[in-house]
Amino acid sequence: MLTLHDYLPSQNGWKARVLFGLLDIPYQTRLVSIFEGEGRTDAFLDLNPAGGIPVLELEDGRTIAESNAILTYVAEGTRFLPADRYLHAKVMQWLFFEQYHVEPVIGTLRFWTLTGRLELNAVMAEAKRSAGLRALAALERGLKNTPFLVGGEFSIADIAVYAYAHKAADCGFDLADYPALTAWFDRVPDVIGPGYPVHLYSEDPHSAV
Repeated sequence: MLTLHDYLPSQNGWKARVLFGLLDIPYQTRLVSIFEGEGRTDAFLDLNPAGGIPVLELEDGRTIAESNAILTYVAEGTRFLPADRYLHAKVMQWLFFEQYHVEPVIGTLRFWTLTGRLELNAVMAEAKRSAGLRALAALERGLKNTPFLVGGEFSIADIAVYAYAHKAADCGFDLADYPALTAWFDRVPDVIGPGYPVHLYSEDPHSAV
């Protein structure tokens, strides 16, 4: 059976959980206590040299790290990753966008905000907020004439970008000026259905350490 090395408050782990659910793929979870240093142990670094979660461990012991690489691997040959060469590349475009412009910006601001670290990172926070506004504006433009990010069909691009983008309000972004984006925020849950809760950092007593 597949094993997902995960940390529940991470939206990167959430991405993989959603795709496994949509495809009815059985897997087991191995929770990683990242704030207690488990991601820096030799055993975990053997799974992922960068020490981050999620990590997908295959039945034969091989591993895949980075959430969007996991999405791509699992979605290959399914309706969530187009076979068409152009559409496939467009999915990859949004996966790269998410990792450059959404997760390290909105994801980081959200983490700082929810764990009381915003003041400690005030110097960097303003630049990230400006970058976050640019990312939201890009998503608004990308979704203006299409229900989903690629080809009008729901794909792993939507899972990846939605994960942190839809929580932008958690770190103070006003979404009133992004009607296409907020409409997309409403559409995605209709596709994925219930059962994929967003876990708060406060659920982990070590996150404030």
